[in-house]
Amino acid sequence: MYKKFLDLGDQPLANSFFFNCNFSKKKIYKLKVKINLKNFLVSIQNTIPKQKMFNAKYPYRSSTSFTMKESFRKLAIKILKNFNPKLILEIGSNDGMFIKNFNKNMVIGVEPCKNLAIETRKNGFKIFSNYWDLNLAKKITKLKKFDIIYSANTITHIKNLGSVFRAISYALEKNGILIIEDPSLMDCLKLNAYDQFYCEHIYIFSAISLSSILKEYNFEIFRIEKLKVHGGSNRYYIKRKSNKDFKIEKSYKDHIAAELKYGLKNYTIYQEFKKRVEISKNKLIKLLNGFKKKKLRVIGYGATAKSVTVLNYCKINKNLISYFLDTTPDKINKYLPGCDILVKRYKKLKKKNVDIVFLGAWNFKDEILRKEKSFISKGGKFITHIPYPRIL
Repeated sequence: MYKKFLDLGDQPLANSFFFNCNFSKKKIYKLKVKINLKNFLVSIQNTIPKQKMFNAKYPYRSSTSFTMKESFRKLAIKILKNFNPKLILEIGSNDGMFIKNFNKNMVIGVEPCKNLAIETRKNGFKIFSNYWDLNLAKKITKLKKFDIIYSANTITHIKNLGSVFRAISYALEKNGILIIEDPSLMDCLKLNAYDQFYCEHIYIFSAISLSSILKEYNFEIFRIEKLKVHGGSNRYYIKRKSNKDFKIEKSYKDHIAAELKYGLKNYTIYQEFKKRVEISKNKLIKLLNGFKKKKLRVIGYGATAKSVTVLNYCKINKNLISYFLDTTPDKINKYLPGCDILVKRYKKLKKKNVDIVFLGAWNFKDEILRKEKSFISKGGKFITHIPYPRIL
């Protein structure tokens, strides 16, 4: 049984940046969020065909963030030390920031966005530019199966989870390990991070819901690491139930207990989240209107998919935020999806040009604030909507 608990209004494709403002303003789906009361999986109600979201024009690159580079580097060291793998597969390799930490002969990537796959191939890595499914798994594993399969912020983008895990089961060695990391539902609710929901994030996992799904494919989580990346994520270490090399660890048991205590099996928790989101919307609009009345110069920082949800839900346009700064080449001089706000090439903030900066990339707040120390020291202000709208 499904129950809807949040309506974020009409939305565009979150990564559909256009040079033409009129094209960019198009909104093509209603962003509603629901929960499955059987397995407690949270998902968006209306999905977009994968070909429209993940294609040769996909703009996001993990290499633009120092935080993500470091996270991938540290994980690679941990994998080599703890599991000593001979062959690794990454599902959703993006522009190769994870696999670049390994010898080219021991890692293979799957990346359906052809522009990103081409970039990684230029560095000598083997990349399959296809959508992940059983047919691809069979094609890749003709000679050997994988000791480690890793996927970051990708599994939750794939509508058919059955197809995902059947393909993983086929491609993984008998005693192999699956490692996936994705935004944490509990952190999302705690932080009022409603912008975790957009067309690409079909699901937001909890350990409770993921455990339930994995049981159907004879997998189980044996370890969970909490991460700060992407506004709070979980890294799940997963094995076959038949694999006796690893026992269920305290980190898994503690995390399940924390989710149950918070109330992730209680529908009222989601209703309360909805109310907080509505309050957050009104406070953010009020805050921005206050700056406008004072004739303060307001811009955005980080033209993220998350910020697209916020801007369209709150109906924020260039009258409240003049433009956004971003480092991603495929976004510069284009308009943020669904609104008339232009994205400009990033340059160091200067107080003489800007008074207030809306933190679109709030999940990289610490990295950004360190980078813009000079702006802050001269009286420049950042604002955020997480966990509630305020001046930092």
